[in-house]
Amino acid sequence: MKIFEGSSSPAGLKLAVVQSKYNDIIGERLLKGVTDCLNKYGLKEENYEIIKVPGAFEIPLTADKLASQKKYDAIICIGAVIRGETLHFDLIASEVSRGIMQTSLKYCIPVIFGVLTTENVEQAVERSRPDSSNKGWEAALTAIEMADLIRRI
Repeated sequence: MKIFEGSSSPAGLKLAVVQSKYNDIIGERLLKGVTDCLNKYGLKEENYEIIKVPGAFEIPLTADKLASQKKYDAIICIGAVIRGETLHFDLIASEVSRGIMQTSLKYCIPVIFGVLTTENVEQAVERSRPDSSNKGWEAALTAIEMADLIRRI
């Protein structure tokens, strides 16, 4: 029996990071988690690009445009959608996750969902702490492993 899994070695990978600027303090903390992880695992800064978009709703279109260029091995999508008093949260969270998945399947590359969908600001702060529990860090490591796995299979 053969078992395939991705490694955490980013050698030769080219990545893109799409960051929502809305809820910017959380977004910047997630971005720090992404870049800390990529740097720790040895991906050189010239091998990844950061694209900032106004809000989470703009992430799927941007990821789709990047994926269509066929120059990235994976795309990391980060941001925060925090529940408020209206249905806006439900609509945005659902469409962003759907758009990210559709892009991944359409272009057959990992498009990683690192968008926090939380009930309140406190939960978002907790998930963007400056350590390895940071969901940006987790998204970056997932991107490295999935890009390697997709190459192998």
